[in-house]
Amino acid sequence: MPAAELPESAAQMLRTSQDTFIRRWGEMGATWGINRTMAEIHALLYIVGEPLCTDDVMERLHISRGNASMSLRSLCDWAIIRRLHRLGERKEFFESLSDVWEIFSIIAAERKRREMDPVLETIKQCQRMLEAASLGKPSANHATVALTRQRLASMEEFMVVTNKIFTQFVSNARSGLSRIVRVLLKAL
Repeated sequence: MPAAELPESAAQMLRTSQDTFIRRWGEMGATWGINRTMAEIHALLYIVGEPLCTDDVMERLHISRGNASMSLRSLCDWAIIRRLHRLGERKEFFESLSDVWEIFSIIAAERKRREMDPVLETIKQCQRMLEAASLGKPSANHATVALTRQRLASMEEFMVVTNKIFTQFVSNARSGLSRIVRVLLKAL
């Protein structure tokens, strides 16, 4: 039954439930460093399960056209929503991916690319700075330099292992999660 056909009290409860989800998803996104409005728009498109135009998004979330347009463009760039064109309509419509695992995989891969990859590259850059060829052999053998090199090597090893685990997990999120859960349950 479409929402328009629901009794008024049920339609209001549906709206309240959706709005609560949208608000909480926006709060969570903000704590993850994602623009709150962007997270709320994604939550709206996901929870309503039907394509909406920019005007629909603006009206439902009480946001400006500029904010809606920028956020929708960013969500399309992340590839967790897609742009649709309806025959005979001038407006663009947007819909969220519906598979939660696919959404998770895309967001996680993008965060890895933006956050973890640059840190790993910085670690490697720092290690190159401390090589004997850069510092000279006497300085490279100094205890403080050796300690720093050892700590950078440990951090690099951790990041490489973490990246491998992450890549394995995200490459097939559903089976990756079930494998991790099985391992954790065996450990308990």
